[in-house]
Parts: sequence; C-alpha cells; structure tokens
Amino acid sequence: MAELSMEQLSSQYYDILKELGNIGAGNATTALAQMLGGKLDMSVPQVRLLEFKEVGDLMGGADQIMAGIYLGVEGDITGSMMFLLGMDSARHLVGKLMMQEPTGDMFTEIELSALKEVGNIITGSYLNSLSALTNLKMVPTVPAVAVDMAGAILSVPAIQFGLMGDNILLIETQFNDETQMNGYFILLPDLDSYSKILASLGINVG
Repeated sequence: MAELSMEQLSSQYYDILKELGNIGAGNATTALAQMLGGKLDMSVPQVRLLEFKEVGDLMGGADQIMAGIYLGVEGDITGSMMFLLGMDSARHLVGKLMMQEPTGDMFTEIELSALKEVGNIITGSYLNSLSALTNLKMVPTVPAVAVDMAGAILSVPAIQFGLMGDNILLIETQFNDETQMNGYFILLPDLDSYSKILASLGINVG
C-alpha cells in the first residue's frame, strides 16, 4: 500500500472532516450539557490539519499546563484520540460537576476522576459521530488523564506513533455557559485506518 500523508488527502475528505467536527462537537456539547445539568452553547468548531509539532503552539505554547484525556481506539479503526483543555476550563468543568470550586493548584483523585468522565463523554461523542458517518465499528479503551505541559501530554502519542513529522486532525471548539471554555480534540488513526475511513466515505486512495 502506498504511503498516505494528510497532505495528500483531497478537499472532499477535508470537507467531511469539517462535517465530523460539527457533528462531533454538537453531540459533545449536548452530552456535556446533560452531564452538567445546564445550558451549554458551542461556537462553530475550527477543523485544522496541522503538523504535530505545531499543535502545542496553537494551544498557547508547549509549556502551557493543560488537562489531557487520552484513549485508544479499537475495532474496525485503530489508533488513539485525545481531548485537551486549558486549566481554567478544566477547573470550571470540574467545579460545575462537583458543585464546588477545586481547592488546590492540583486536582485531587476525585476531581481527576470527574475530569476523566468529562473526557470520556466528549471523546465518545466524537467517536460515535465518526462511526455513524463511516459505518465502521470503533470502541474506545479506558481513558487516562494527565495534567501537565501541553508538550509533555502530546509527546505520548507522538512517541507511540512516530508522529512528529506528520499532519494530524485537530478540532478546536469553544464551549460556553457563563464561562468560555476552549477544548481541543485530536484524532490519530493509524495509517491503515486512514485508508479504511477514506474507502468507507467512497474516496479512492489509489
């Protein structure tokens, strides 16, 4: 099979990725609003194809402290996915969930567990959207949560998949209740899975 890079993907596929961003973010917002028991608005998501090394800069710098939820994808499609939140956004969400403001600089085990559940729901919404769009089975693994510098969190899949020179799909979404929250969803299918996704959408890779 010929090597396939994101740069070679057609504008048709990019349009489909944008649609995935819209549907996934919409579903995630609905699920999150139900979880928080309140109204939540979402701005139109920005779908970007970026070199992996540029991702940290987009989030405000590789040394910015963020909360990241990372999980594997199994089934017809294999790979991994991540959802990252800035610390202010993460604190706000945890506070809403637990009905009290987080106490210290670092999250407690219970607060981390709440954060993991938020990530689980959001990533699950995107995964379900992609699954419905492609008719391919995708099963998320148990998520891991980390609070660290963006560069350190991003290095986990970079090392695992050798991604430092590759382009990846990033969906940037703003959620709003009375506070604006910025979230970043990253999808990292392995090489064979890209071809499967394209084939399922009727796009010939050649």
